[in-house]
This record gives sequence, structure tokens and C-alpha cells, in this order.
Amino acid sequence: MYFRKTLILFSFSLSILTCKTNTPECDIQRNEVLVLGTIHSGHLTDSVYNTAYLEKLILEINPDYILAEIPPDRMESAMEGFIRDDSISEPRVKRFPEYVDVVFPLTKKMNFEIIPTAGWTRPMAQERSQKLKAISENPDRIEDWKAYTAANKLSDATYAATGKVDDPYFIHTHTYDSIQDLSLQVYNKLFNVELGLGGWENINIAHYWNIEKALEKHRYEGKRFLIIYGAGHKGWFLRQLRKRDDIELLEMKLFLDKISNKQ
Repeated sequence: MYFRKTLILFSFSLSILTCKTNTPECDIQRNEVLVLGTIHSGHLTDSVYNTAYLEKLILEINPDYILAEIPPDRMESAMEGFIRDDSISEPRVKRFPEYVDVVFPLTKKMNFEIIPTAGWTRPMAQERSQKLKAISENPDRIEDWKAYTAANKLSDATYAATGKVDDPYFIHTHTYDSIQDLSLQVYNKLFNVELGLGGWENINIAHYWNIEKALEKHRYEGKRFLIIYGAGHKGWFLRQLRKRDDIELLEMKLFLDKISNKQ
């Protein structure tokens, strides 16, 4: 009897591992995942990729879950303020118009759950700023700092040369991620270990750990997840997400096209 129960449990576990789509033999569905790259304060001034555009885009995507660049310990305070007076006073969340002006207001007319996934902490950010300042002022690190600033200039110049700055179509391309990497990979190579938790690779690992927790919790539910972070993180996340075989990564272009076709 014990052996039979064990065999049944093993067979069920195996079916969970092997079923990736909804078929007559399998009720398990892969979740759909999209990564939305934002430009933070730029959404307040850009003529195209503004908060109104973001609202249309999220309405078109119609997610079940939004994995937000909000630290878990800031979410309750942010939501309390929004429920109380329709405004966000929490300092960290208040910096991002994509949440203040778009995501939180959309909770009134859409049925999605916001899951805070940012690995950011104030002590980490303060330590990172102090260490970068010390590096920039250290005579023994002149060459490192020159390499870092040169990489930033190269990335910025390459981006500007495309003539597609803040174009939502271009932001959601591999080319955009590659241009961002011109500076971010140098920054990471030179300073990641030294900056500790605030290093580029390290903070992305912290963010992604929370994202993975959410994806694991809702594995095979057939839901749609929208990950919203600053566009610089997008390439790093996509490289990790492509390693998963339990999700279907959707292209943002599909939904950008739908908006364009309606205009």
C-alpha cells in the first residue's frame, strides 16, 4: 500500500515536471511573462513613452500579476497611502511615475495583484554611493574611473546615434540591451565585488530572487505576469528568464503593435 501511494505521488510529480501546456492529458498551463522596461521620470516628459502610453500598454497586456520594482518592505506603506487619499507618499515608490500615475491607479479598474520584488534597501544604496564616491576620489583608481566614465559616454553616444531615444519599440529590443551593456558590463566588472550588495550583478540577483519566488509560487497556473523595472535591468532579467522551461516569454512588440493599430 505504501509503495502504491509512493508510486502515485511520484507519477503526479513527474507529470508536473513534464506538462508545459494545457492538453486533454494535462491541466497544467505555463504562465506567460513579459518584461516592461521603463524610463522612470522620463515618462513625465517624453512625447510618446509617457504615463498615458504606459496606461494603454498595461490595459492591453491585461496582466494577472505585476512584479514591481518596489521593495517588499515599502509596499504596505505605499498601498495604505493610495487607499487613504489616492496618492503615494512612500519616498522610494514616489520616485517612479510608472507606479504613482499608472499602476496603482489601474488597480481601481483592473484585477491584477502587485507583487513587490525589488532587492533594494536604503542602507545598500547609501553604502554604494559612498563607495563610488571614494573610488572616484582615489588617485590609485584613476584608470578604473576613466574606464567607467568612458564606457558610460560610449553607451550614451551609441544610444543617441540610433535616433530612437525613449522609443518604446526600440527599448524592447536586443539591440537596446546590448547598448546598455556597453556601460553596465564595464561597471559590473570593475566594481561589482567592491560595491557588495549594491553592485550591478548583485542587485540584479537580489531583484531576480524575488521575481523567481513569485514565479515559483504561481508555477503552472496559466497566468500572465508583467515585470516592470527600469529598462537597464531588462536584458539581465531576460537572460535568466530564458533558462526557465515552465514559462512562455512574450514579446512586448505584440502589444505595442496593438496600441499603434488603435491610434
